[in-house]
Amino acid sequence: MSRSRSICLLISLLDVTALTQAQKIEFISVISKAVSRSVDLPAEVQPFLSVSLHARVPGYVERVAVDRGSNVKRGDVLVELSAPEMASRIAEAEAKIQAIESDRLQAEAQLAATRSTYERTQKAAETPGAIAGNELVQMQQQIAAGQALIQSRRQSSQAAEADLRALKEMQSYLRIVAPFDGVITDRLVHPGALVGPGADSPLLVLQQISTLRIVVAVPEEDSGTIAQSAKVTFHVPAFPERTYLGTIARSSHALDPKTRTMAVELDVANSDGSLSPGMYPTVNWPVRRSRPALLVPISSVVTTTERTFVIRNREGHAEWIDVKKGQIEGAVVEVMGELQAGDKIVIRATDEIRDGSPL
Repeated sequence: MSRSRSICLLISLLDVTALTQAQKIEFISVISKAVSRSVDLPAEVQPFLSVSLHARVPGYVERVAVDRGSNVKRGDVLVELSAPEMASRIAEAEAKIQAIESDRLQAEAQLAATRSTYERTQKAAETPGAIAGNELVQMQQQIAAGQALIQSRRQSSQAAEADLRALKEMQSYLRIVAPFDGVITDRLVHPGALVGPGADSPLLVLQQISTLRIVVAVPEEDSGTIAQSAKVTFHVPAFPERTYLGTIARSSHALDPKTRTMAVELDVANSDGSLSPGMYPTVNWPVRRSRPALLVPISSVVTTTERTFVIRNREGHAEWIDVKKGQIEGAVVEVMGELQAGDKIVIRATDEIRDGSPL
């Protein structure tokens, strides 16, 4: 009797223990939520426009009107060159045009005289035997030759005028002007220097810095959700207390094969001039997923030497679902795997809850 009572007591204790363990297993639903985060990415400040100014014609530097740091407006004269031989070439071209025009006027006068003679001869030829027939033919040929000569003179005049315009245009290149508003960031020439189109070094470097480009190297994994016209903040070491704002303006749409990054440009207004080309800011780059993330409690994810999984309640039995962990937000973690929003999983999961065991 005592032995039977002991067995019954042991069975009761086991039942209570199993019930207690079952009561400890709590479940929670997998939730779906749009996740956004930001990462710090290195970048480089570049001028919005930049040009190295060269001489387009050979000449000597007569005057440099600007220096490094000068603010200039579009159309301002920056450098003046002198080329005396160009003035003589222009004078020669003008004299050539005058000579050609003189020849043309003379040819037109001769043609007018020939036509007048032809008209009188033609009238006289109305009297039989007064004029030989071949005289009219010769005059007609003289008129045709005169017309051809005048046309040739006109074409020569047009060609000479075109040469003169080209020379005058080249003469205008002796005055180097600013192609846009900006700042002279480098001066590499002084008065008296011989310059020309074949020179390797520029005369000046002009950059537009009222608006700047911030070039960000975005990693491949974050390049799929670049939001055009989105606002992005960044900081520069020179002013660590300030937060600057840029707008995503353009993307290269190609990855650098060496770094596996995509160059993305921000447009930044630099009205106060605190930013300078060559700075290396740190951009707080927004990372947005193209689809909502699945979030579970951190305690629901079990990591062993072989696998990482969560335990899903499948019709009252444990089902191990392999997952990959993503971004952690507080007490929850993003997971990727064969899960769906609303699935019931164990809140405090361990590998002691075996796959397929009753819950």
